[in-house]
Amino acid sequence: MRLIISFVFFLALNVTFAQQKKTLSEEEYLILQDKIRLNYNANVDSALVYAYQMAKSNNYKHLAFANGALSSLLQIKGNTKESKEKYKAALQYLEKMPDSRDKTQVKSYIYNYGGLSEWNRGNFSDALEIYQKGMKLSLEINDVKQIVKFKINIALINEGVGNYQLAIKNLRQLDEFIDKNEGVYSKEQLLNNKSNINRALASSYESYFMKNLTKKHLLDSAEHYYKKTINYSQNFAQNKIVAKLSLGNVYNWKGDYKNAEKTYYDVVFLSSQNNQKDLLCVANYNLGDVYYTTKRYDKALVFFKKCDSLSEITKVNEIDYLKSNFYQAKIYNIQKKPELAYKHSRIYLDNYEKLEEKLNEESLEVNYKQGVSGLTNEMVVIEKKYKNDVLLSRGLRVFYALLLVGIVFLLIKNIRDKNKAHKKMNALIEEFKANIEKKNNAEAELETIEKGDEVLELEEIHLKKENLTLSIDEAKENKIVEKLLALESKHEYLNADFTLPYVAKKIKTNTTYLSYVVNKRFGKSFGEYSNELKINYVINEMITNHMYRKYSTQAIAESVGFKNAVSFAKSFRKRTGVSPAQFANNI
Repeated sequence: MRLIISFVFFLALNVTFAQQKKTLSEEEYLILQDKIRLNYNANVDSALVYAYQMAKSNNYKHLAFANGALSSLLQIKGNTKESKEKYKAALQYLEKMPDSRDKTQVKSYIYNYGGLSEWNRGNFSDALEIYQKGMKLSLEINDVKQIVKFKINIALINEGVGNYQLAIKNLRQLDEFIDKNEGVYSKEQLLNNKSNINRALASSYESYFMKNLTKKHLLDSAEHYYKKTINYSQNFAQNKIVAKLSLGNVYNWKGDYKNAEKTYYDVVFLSSQNNQKDLLCVANYNLGDVYYTTKRYDKALVFFKKCDSLSEITKVNEIDYLKSNFYQAKIYNIQKKPELAYKHSRIYLDNYEKLEEKLNEESLEVNYKQGVSGLTNEMVVIEKKYKNDVLLSRGLRVFYALLLVGIVFLLIKNIRDKNKAHKKMNALIEEFKANIEKKNNAEAELETIEKGDEVLELEEIHLKKENLTLSIDEAKENKIVEKLLALESKHEYLNADFTLPYVAKKIKTNTTYLSYVVNKRFGKSFGEYSNELKINYVINEMITNHMYRKYSTQAIAESVGFKNAVSFAKSFRKRTGVSPAQFANNI
């Protein structure tokens, strides 16, 4: 009996190990490849299953493609750490393949997935660099299908950074190109590409409108292409749901609330059917927004509460949760329910600071639709108005009246202060736009804040004293300035180690000469000169790149070489009079 049990166990163990790794035939590999691609926009969970299935192969080509696909799919699911590990593994398996057309093609596939991962992380510059590498490989082997994918993805980046007209132009050309070459695609592949291109086109028109709210005709174009996307996406649930959700937003912008309501209900059904809880949360919020706008408050509350419940599950719908509580507080305020108004205004205020950076763009949209200058101020009013109603008895009505007068006074003062700040910001932005064209920044005096630079500043004071008696040959002086300008053009000043000793060594001079030339030619110490370049770069990027405005203060500080966000924010406020987030909000 023991012998039989041991034999059965040994057989099961062998079968298990045999199933762990196996060689896929080329036909099986291509079938799994198509399934991964077709489910990428239809059902991410199914695509993951097929990718893991391919990853059981012991063929390096199969392993390279499978891990590349997994890196992108896992990023969509929000697993950044494992996504990066899979991308690294894909490149390692790729290196084990012999040089061939196959290797070049698989490398281009991996770059495409790597670019998609960076795009999903919001790293548009890194994504573009990877796409361009992949495009070069695809052009080498004349892989038309892959070239089209890269062009679609690059167009999405152009949209993401605000190059809407360029994105629209490229996507329309690409749509025509696919129509002329539809013979190279299977029916499913053709529909998938047409779905992706039309969705990207619609999104570009919609985003273009968001920056040009007077150009209502852009919404007509967005509506047209979202409808085409839906027609092409019958087998691609993800694209279909996102396109319908966006179409509902277009109707909402147009004031066509009946069609917006109907479309959002379609999204609720489809996202429930496909277990897309994040999109279901957004659809419920949007329905609540429609009912609030049309003053059907009780119905609005139902959908806002559904949104809140779903956001607790998904953990990725923080913005929808925040805005939902904003409107619930307003509704309960209208309905004279102080305890509930206080509760939801308190939720809003408690969560607002954590999401302030993410709200930069969202608040602009909501403010425009509501005709108010700030969400937080209104929540402060509601919260203060009802705080004592909850805690004290009705006998303190006189106190409430005085408190209300005080709040009104503060609100009026706040509005006036905000108007002054807006005027100041507009003037500063116009000043910098003019300076960008001239390639020279206007006079700006920045004091060195970072503690790590204090020793360096003492050295520079000493060097300034030496400079009083120092004299340098004009040709040598011009050479130093020329090298400094060359470093500026390469944005070397963005490095954290852009210090007086480092730059002196870089341009092959000494710190005394360098300090003297900077002081003479630019009228400031080296530390002031360095900080001015960094702050002016940030202001320029905020004005010209709307994605840059979304970054956190810490991320911006690190991007220009400041050691911490506090010292950067102080330097920025010294120059502009406001914080980086406030400056971005006023552009």
